[in-house]
Amino acid sequence: MIVVTGATGALNGATVEHLLKRIPAAEIGVSVRDGAKAQHFADRGVRVRRGSYDDPAALRESFEGADQVLLVSQNDPHGDGVGLHRTAIEAAVAAGARRILYTGHQNVRSDSPFAPAREHAATEALLADSGTAWTSLRNSFYAHSLDWLLGPWRQTGVIAAPADGPVSWTDRADLAEAAAIILAGQRPFDGPVTLTARRAVTFDDIATIATQITGRDIRRVVVDDEQWIADQVAAGMSESMARMLLPFFEAARSGHFAEVDPLLAELLGRVPRTVADLLTDRVTA
Repeated sequence: MIVVTGATGALNGATVEHLLKRIPAAEIGVSVRDGAKAQHFADRGVRVRRGSYDDPAALRESFEGADQVLLVSQNDPHGDGVGLHRTAIEAAVAAGARRILYTGHQNVRSDSPFAPAREHAATEALLADSGTAWTSLRNSFYAHSLDWLLGPWRQTGVIAAPADGPVSWTDRADLAEAAAIILAGQRPFDGPVTLTARRAVTFDDIATIATQITGRDIRRVVVDDEQWIADQVAAGMSESMARMLLPFFEAARSGHFAEVDPLLAELLGRVPRTVADLLTDRVTA
C-alpha cells in the first residue's frame, strides 16, 4: 500500500488523483487531518484515516500496512518543521514502511538564507538516519508563486521586485504527476532527486516573455529590499510574510535555484510546462 499525507492539499491531492490512474484504489491510503475533506477519495475506494504530524499515535495508525509513505513538508512558517517531520518519519518507520518519500525543495542547504531550504536539509538528514530507504523529491519553485511575487504587472506594465537570479519555475501539477509516477513505478530512486522545468529564468527574462505574450511593453524594475517590503505591506501582505519571502531573492541572486535537471521531463514523457504557459493562462483567463 502507498499512503499519502496531506492529500486534501493541492500538491498531494493531485498526486493521489494520478495514482488512481495507475494502481487500484485499494492499494492507496491517505493520512489527513480531516477525513470529511477526503470523502471524495473514500467514495472511490481509497483508505482514509486521520493523521497529523503533531499526533504520533494517530499518524502511526494511518500508516499501518504501508509499503511506501509520501510525506508532504509542513507549511506553517512559524511551526517546528523539523520536529514535525521527525515525528512523521518515526511514525512511518514504526509502521514498517519500506520507503519514505518526502516533498522537499531543490538545492537544500544548511547555510541557505532561505529558511525552508535549511528545514529541508535538516529533514533529509533525519531521513538518512532513519534506517529506512528514502527519496527526497527536491521540487523546484512552484510557478504559481509568481502570481504574487511579480506583483500587479498586468495592470501596471511593470514587474517591480528586488534583484533576483535564475529560477527553474515549475508547474505544481507536473510535480504531482511525477511523484505518482515514482511511487507507482518499479525504478528505485534513492536519496535526493531534483525535479525542475528545463529552463531557469530571471525576472528580466519573464518581463521579456510577458511582453511577447501580451504585445505590451512590460518593464522590469529593480527595487530596494526595504522598499519591496513596504510595497507588499501596502498591498495587504503582512510584514512578517514579506520578510519571510525576501530571502528568496537573496538566495536566487546567489544562484541557489538555477539548477535544471532533465528527470522531470523523462518521467512525464513530455516537456514540462513553462513560465510562458503560466503567463499565457493568466492573460487569457
